[in-house]
Amino acid sequence: MNIALDAMGGDHAPAEIVHGALLAAPLVGGKILLVGQPEAIERHLGQDRPSNIEIVPASQVIEMDEKPTEAIRKKKDSSMAVAANLVRDGAAAAFVSAGNTGAATAISLLTWRQVHGVHRPAIGSLIPSRGDGFLLLDAGASPDIEPENLLEFAVMGRAYMEKVQGRKHPKVHLLNIGEEEGKGSAWAKQAQKLLSEHSWFAGNVEGKDMFRADVDVVVCDAFVGNIVLKTCEGVAEFMAELIRKEIPTSKLAQLPYLPMRKAMAPVRKRMDYAEVGGSPLLGLNGICVIAHGRSSAKAMKNAVLMAERSIRGDLVDTIRESVAKELESRSSLR
Repeated sequence: MNIALDAMGGDHAPAEIVHGALLAAPLVGGKILLVGQPEAIERHLGQDRPSNIEIVPASQVIEMDEKPTEAIRKKKDSSMAVAANLVRDGAAAAFVSAGNTGAATAISLLTWRQVHGVHRPAIGSLIPSRGDGFLLLDAGASPDIEPENLLEFAVMGRAYMEKVQGRKHPKVHLLNIGEEEGKGSAWAKQAQKLLSEHSWFAGNVEGKDMFRADVDVVVCDAFVGNIVLKTCEGVAEFMAELIRKEIPTSKLAQLPYLPMRKAMAPVRKRMDYAEVGGSPLLGLNGICVIAHGRSSAKAMKNAVLMAERSIRGDLVDTIRESVAKELESRSSLR
């Protein structure tokens, strides 16, 4: 149940990462292994550190703006590389990082390799909706893919929503320019054809309709998915800023708005990415949770808790079984 936490990754590392570990420590069943430069980590731990927090030394840091392949080649003792190796060697069951997404993805892929039958990994991002939210994948790992890879994403996304999020019989939609059958490019039409062979495929969904209550999993390539994810973040921030600007600065003038503040509290919570914590990287022989680069301590706490839920839900084995069944099913149809 140990979780390797990259203490040096992120815009606010190591302070917010360490504080997030301190918040998560009483809530997890195993150890949190803070990976990074010991002196930098120690400054934020304090004297009364929980007994289940340990420091694992790593001398190098992969910066947010570094090219992943170059950083991986030059920095063999980076906090990311050491954390991924802990999972590979069985000293940890999951790896969490708010650092360079490309580097975290590439290091996890090179260290653990793909599950048999999965050709491209996918980042799954939980996005709020009218219902209990939906999983969008791929949100950033694999931009150049074939239609067949979307079928893999769908199988993995369903496994995650069922085992980790507790969603019963999750349906899958294909993100497209129209909901009617036959819409989209030749690439999208081929993906529709493959997905439509499964009873869990619910058809195409337009961007504006993803937020319906009955949407569980939405698949697309990483180029589109990452744009959708960043657009959602931008719109949410814009709306919050717009509301703040409309509220008067005077204490007296704010009195009529106080009831609205209480009513808006649940909405703010649902829109806050820190409540989710991070996004799972699916399709590899290990659990990796990628957190937002500007993650706060609260976000890192929830990213660690997401990693633990993934461990408890046997996410990797569940994906292996789901992909194996899909391969067997496709083989029997040939």
